[in-house]
Amino acid sequence: MQQKMEASLSVLIMSLASSAVMAMGLAPDPATGKTSKDKEMARFNIDLLVVLQEKTKGNVTKDEAQFLENLISDLQMKFVSI
Repeated sequence: MQQKMEASLSVLIMSLASSAVMAMGLAPDPATGKTSKDKEMARFNIDLLVVLQEKTKGNVTKDEAQFLENLISDLQMKFVSI
């Protein structure tokens, strides 16, 4: 039986990050098992995370803010290397 996922900020962040990683060709698409690069989609997902960071500033815990900051930095570094 599949466990029900709880909707949360962390799940939203990880969903966008996973989409960015797949779009950079760094992880396979779970539906197809194949990797492909779509730089526009990768940039879009990273930009969405930045918007989320800006719009939630002051409304997240210190740990959530740090997690999002580190994740965005990591994704941006990966993006420039593809």
